[in-house]
Amino acid sequence: MPTTADIRNGAVLLYKGKRMKVVSFQHVKPGKGGAFVRTKLKDIQSGKVIDVTFNAGARIELIRVEAKTMQYLYQDGDSFVFMDNETFDQISVPVDEEKNFLKPGMNVDLLFDGSEILSLRLPAHVELEVTETEPGVRGNTATGATKPAILETGHTVQVPLFIDLGDVIKVDTRTGEYIERVKIS
Repeated sequence: MPTTADIRNGAVLLYKGKRMKVVSFQHVKPGKGGAFVRTKLKDIQSGKVIDVTFNAGARIELIRVEAKTMQYLYQDGDSFVFMDNETFDQISVPVDEEKNFLKPGMNVDLLFDGSEILSLRLPAHVELEVTETEPGVRGNTATGATKPAILETGHTVQVPLFIDLGDVIKVDTRTGEYIERVKIS
């Protein structure tokens, strides 16, 4: 049976009868007392995030999930439409917080528990075009200042002052932070 040593980010476990996705975890070894694992768990059905602390070595029940790569096609009201790359079947998935980085044609992994869709897993980095931002002022980069930029998906991210309208940037989907400007050849 799995223990707290098997906890990983993105793992799905059964906690108090509910399927919970591990958002983050930290193994803590205090100077006094026994070690423990501090976790943030997200209820897959309701989306509620809770903090849970387990004793180190405690038994947990992990749920085996399957990942299937699918292509995002479009947003239809309050759901996303994805296409299976092998069978070309289309399925709808309710809108989740990951919508900030989805653009048509992008391949993502959908996580299934049997036939039920648990969540979607985006690539670690995505390249998106800047559609709206203030022009940068020359010589104003010594302080490492940033400015807001609106991306093609409608998401706003803080970027360095040298980023201009039409630039393509790489964004970390886990933190939502700017990584670098993409060179287009």
